[in-house]
Amino acid sequence: QVQLVESGGGLVQAGGSLRLSCAASGRTFSNRGMGWFRQAPGKEREFVATISWSGSTTYYADSVKGRFTISRDNTKNTVYLQMGSLTPDDTAVYYCAARTRQYTSRRYSEYDYWGQGTQVTVSA
Repeated sequence: QVQLVESGGGLVQAGGSLRLSCAASGRTFSNRGMGWFRQAPGKEREFVATISWSGSTTYYADSVKGRFTISRDNTKNTVYLQMGSLTPDDTAVYYCAARTRQYTSRRYSEYDYWGQGTQVTVSA
């Protein structure tokens, strides 16, 4: 089992920045692909970003490319999502997820462990 705990969400004005953290515990973190997803009210959960086990490969949703950066620190068992130039459309609950495989994935179904989510609210 892998336990994931997100933090860093909150209320921010449009144009602002936030950094989300996801701390992992339990079974080995460093050999897992990780991802961030988000879900806005009334919408389906959507892919945001993913990172490979080594951090050498990352992918982003088109909607966040150039504004968000995913990274990881395997010595701290933590993955981060640095978010910038935020807009009200970024308002959602953000979820961290872990795979049992090493590589990236944009697919919700390919993640095996999920955090409880952290709320990000961007005001206009």
